[in-house]
Amino acid sequence: MSERRACTVLGCCRMTMRYQGSRTDDIDLRDRMKAIAHERRRFGYRRLHVLLRREGYVVNHKRLFRMYREEKLSVRRRGCRKRALGTRAPMVIPIAPNERWSLDFVSDQLTDGRRFRVLTVVDDCTRECLALIADTSLSGLRVARELETLMTTRGKPKMIVSDNGTEFTSNAILGFADRHKVDWHYIAPGKPMQNAFIESFNGRLRDEMLNETLFPSLSYARIALREWRADYNGNRPHSRLGWLTPAEYATTFTPRRDLALRSIANSTPAPVFHQAQQGQNNPRSLRHAG
Repeated sequence: MSERRACTVLGCCRMTMRYQGSRTDDIDLRDRMKAIAHERRRFGYRRLHVLLRREGYVVNHKRLFRMYREEKLSVRRRGCRKRALGTRAPMVIPIAPNERWSLDFVSDQLTDGRRFRVLTVVDDCTRECLALIADTSLSGLRVARELETLMTTRGKPKMIVSDNGTEFTSNAILGFADRHKVDWHYIAPGKPMQNAFIESFNGRLRDEMLNETLFPSLSYARIALREWRADYNGNRPHSRLGWLTPAEYATTFTPRRDLALRSIANSTPAPVFHQAQQGQNNPRSLRHAG
């Protein structure tokens, strides 16, 4: 069968059958595209197209995309951002003030819908709320500055515990920890129970204050947080502290009390009871015996 008759039967144009492709492979273009892609590994084909056009290569973006796929230069998506990993070693409960501080953020909004954040700082031993810093934006530099201000009145902690948020893993925080020789501990990603002290405090803060108060302005929120912090430290009894307030519990760690306890421990203990006479009851000895 002739070509003319075969094209008639198939309904195909003879020009299509006789067409000879004139497209070149453009070895130079491929090599240059691969070189730029290896140099700029996170650039896609659109940015490569712009760079090639700057160098004088005239090529359609669709054709460049076909070559881009053939060379398998597609940019891989990152699974997740890099995080500061915590340790698996269990953290011991601190037995003295300033042994360990816990940090975290709590968010809320004003009555006009604007969001603001609150930096919460808690002493894990005394359960005192050391700071409630409210602002619309709290960067790592601001956190480091607030911690330095707090250390001038409170003293330097031995360890600070936080999650691996961007504010706590910034260069400002790393420089702060290195400058003041503070051990900064990051909890494991997705494990807020490893920072249970601050998580429990944040729950009390949200339940007793944030959910019960409307904030018309940021200045009003700061005043309300300052008053609530004073009430929490001075008036609110804490169940884990024997129903003492955090401020009352903190006074048990004063040097004067430690000295008194040591002197009592080193002295001769008082008798539990006094010897009574034969056939008589001694009320005082009964009281001592309990």
